[in-house]
Formats: sequence, structure tokens, C-alpha cells
Amino acid sequence: MRTIVFEIPGWPGHRAGQHVDVRLTAEDGYRAERAYSIASAPGEPVAITVERLDDGEVSPYLTDEVRAGDELELRGPIGGYFVWGAEDGGPLLLVAGGSGVVPLRAILRERRRAGSDVEARLLYSSRSLEDVIYRDELDEPADGVQVVHTLTRTQPAGWTGPARRVDAELLAEVAWPVEKDPLAFVCGPTSFVETVAGGLVELGYEPTRVKTERFGATGGR
Repeated sequence: MRTIVFEIPGWPGHRAGQHVDVRLTAEDGYRAERAYSIASAPGEPVAITVERLDDGEVSPYLTDEVRAGDELELRGPIGGYFVWGAEDGGPLLLVAGGSGVVPLRAILRERRRAGSDVEARLLYSSRSLEDVIYRDELDEPADGVQVVHTLTRTQPAGWTGPARRVDAELLAEVAWPVEKDPLAFVCGPTSFVETVAGGLVELGYEPTRVKTERFGATGGR
């Protein structure tokens, strides 16, 4: 994983949850483009977090080759559905599968930046503790924020947290009660998102308050 921070002249500003398109052009004119969620809060420099895929067209370059001062072609910000601002309220239920945590991290950072007292819970599914992105940042105590990790493949000695994929039982344990009229954001691979979103609706969540974003292992949409 690598987080890349950009200096963008004339950047119009973005909302937590939006993304950018990154385009690479080879010497022979071949172009490859991928969409990446913005990992930073509004008002912070634009950042993306990229997971290297050996057979990827874009991620090996972004993780191995890019150096400070290099210029890249970006388009954005993009997206107006999977976004949150303090005025949208909560309480917030954020559910991430793998690199799906990237835009949810931006939401948590925006909550802190805006001084919001909206309560937030993050349920984060990873294969192992070593696979947790932003681990140090998420481990920092924050008033009104609860982070629950579930590790689906390997767990360290003495692990007392959940050790399975997110299912209806785990959602029932972590999700805010329906009576609080929570606002949910779910991000990850398609099967993960469908399972979680369906489970929340079964719990009684209003479908219009369950916002979803689907993407693959690269962190790109």
C-alpha cells in the first residue's frame, strides 16, 4: 500500500467520499485510467491510497515508480452520492471491506476537521491485522468514534475481537439501533457490499440511508 499526496493548482475542493480519475500515458501513446477514492478530508491536500497489484496496469507504477515532484494527470473531484458532511448528521455507521476503508477514512477525518459531535462506528473487515490500512491512525482514540475490526483469515495471539466475515449476526452486534435513524456508508468488493447493505435493510435500516460504493482490491472504483 502507498498513499500519494498531490499538489493540485486550482483544485476546486472536494467532499469526503468523492474520487478522482488517474490517467497514465505511455511513451507509445497507450493510456490507462483508474478511479481512486480520495483519502483526505476537504481542506486537506488531495491524497489517494493505492494497493499494488502485480498484474495491474496502473498500481505498480503508482506504488513503485512515482516520486516527489512527478506530474500526473487527474480528473475530479467526481461523485455526489457517496459523500458526507457534518450537516448530514448521523449517527454514522461505516462498514469497510479491505481497501473500502479509504473513503470512510476521509469521512472520519472530515468529522474531526469540522468539529462534529456526530457519533460514528467503523466496522472494518480485513484478512489479518497486518492488512489493516491506516492502522495507527484508526488506533488513535477519538471522542465519539468506535472502531471494530474483524479479521477473516488470521488473528494474532490473544485476539478477542470478531474473527469472521461480516454477517447478519455481526451487523446486529455493531450497527446502531434503527430508532436512532442512522446513516450508513458501505464500501468494498461487490459481494461484501451487497451482503452488508442487504443485512442492514433486514435490520430495519431505511434503504435511502444506506449508501454504497463498490470497488476492487486496488482501492480504485
